[in-house]
Amino acid sequence: MGATEKKIPRWVFVMEPKRCIDCEACMVSCSQENSVPIGHHRNWIDKSSKGTYPNLSLFFAPENCHHCTNPPCERVCPTGATYRREDGLVLIDYDVCIGCRYCMMACPYDARYFDEERGVVDKCTFCVHRLDAGQPPACVETCVGNARHFGDLNDPESEVSKLLATHQYTTMYPDAGTGPNIYYLID
Repeated sequence: MGATEKKIPRWVFVMEPKRCIDCEACMVSCSQENSVPIGHHRNWIDKSSKGTYPNLSLFFAPENCHHCTNPPCERVCPTGATYRREDGLVLIDYDVCIGCRYCMMACPYDARYFDEERGVVDKCTFCVHRLDAGQPPACVETCVGNARHFGDLNDPESEVSKLLATHQYTTMYPDAGTGPNIYYLID
């Protein structure tokens, strides 16, 4: 690689569910940063319980679009409004979206919603406008428990690369063949 060539990043999230306290600061900051309509969210917290009474515990898993390597939402979009950037971000061209919602049906993560006011489908963009300006996604900056980590998996010195190299992890619905770019630490 020449001195002037820039390596293309591969943006990913590494989530630490055991650090999530369900404060929803990530949801609030995302909604504010991206002008998400009331009643919708680009990210959320999955909640589940483990055990039996009286030995119960709660489990919180931060969620948003998985920006899949093989996104089914892109394949079913009849207009090409959903597309995948070279750096792996799966985005929507709102000027091309016709609001058919095929992408919503194709997404195994239920990561999209229909914006009634604009007549388009919307979802998490990993705060692409912030990334392009050299800033992290808003949800990462406001995560009180430090459960959300974001970075370039192609950079072996990045926090996300180091976390995945030193911890056991999983992805959601690996059998779906989507190649999700959100990893969940399990140790």
